[in-house]
Amino acid sequence: MDPQGAVFAANRATGTVRLGVGLREGAGRHTQSCRTHVFEEGSLRVRFPNPVRPSPALDAVLVNTAGGIAGGDRSDIDIAVEEGASVRVTTSSAEKVYRATGAPAHMQVRLTVGRGGNLAWMPREMILFDRARLARTIDVDLADDARLLLAEAVVFGRTGMDEAVHEGWFSDRWRVRRAGRLVYAETMRLDGAIAQTLREPAVAGGGVAVAVILLMPADEAFVAALRGCEGLRGEVGASSWNGITAVRFCAPDGESLRYDLATALPLALDGPLPPLWLN
Repeated sequence: MDPQGAVFAANRATGTVRLGVGLREGAGRHTQSCRTHVFEEGSLRVRFPNPVRPSPALDAVLVNTAGGIAGGDRSDIDIAVEEGASVRVTTSSAEKVYRATGAPAHMQVRLTVGRGGNLAWMPREMILFDRARLARTIDVDLADDARLLLAEAVVFGRTGMDEAVHEGWFSDRWRVRRAGRLVYAETMRLDGAIAQTLREPAVAGGGVAVAVILLMPADEAFVAALRGCEGLRGEVGASSWNGITAVRFCAPDGESLRYDLATALPLALDGPLPPLWLN
């Protein structure tokens, strides 16, 4: 490796978080969810803010101390929810993915939910800058009666700061299994002229902010409530099939997308958003 390449490799951020969540007996013999195992390494941390009000679910907040993601960085997140336990996971801020001149950044997320468990995975939006390069995989393993809310949002450039993503490379692969059987698969890949691709009517019709909310099992009441919402700022489409509800969002900018998600997520959670999500 040439000297410049060696210096570049030595300065890449790597981070790992492994979190286990289980049920424990709390005050008054009421069971509550708590962390059973926490491992942190490198640039990733996980914190547990004190709840504003008592809740059977645990709130966890992921923090990237590197301040963003650059080419060649690696993130590895593994969350396991034990039988009957419940956790809501978010991030301390929007994740920024910066321009890369060489190797892409890699992000791997593994989520496991045991019998009767409940996981809400709802990080803040991910913002891609022009010429960013990122490969992400999300693998979910659910027990036959586990519950999942998975919400992911991607913003291509901060329009409020006159930023645009003209080119780049983004690969996003999701796989969800229930009781070992593949029930949901999704892959998005944008390569080269991203702005031109997003302008296509069948892609985003000129929108630069997209998101997906995935619910398992399906929730028709949530779909009906969302369809009854007025004043949403972007396009929203919801459908349910084979025990799955999927909602797709497409908005002209990140602020509009956040508004629509902040409207939809409390309906899916049947309760308020984590306070940090609203910062």
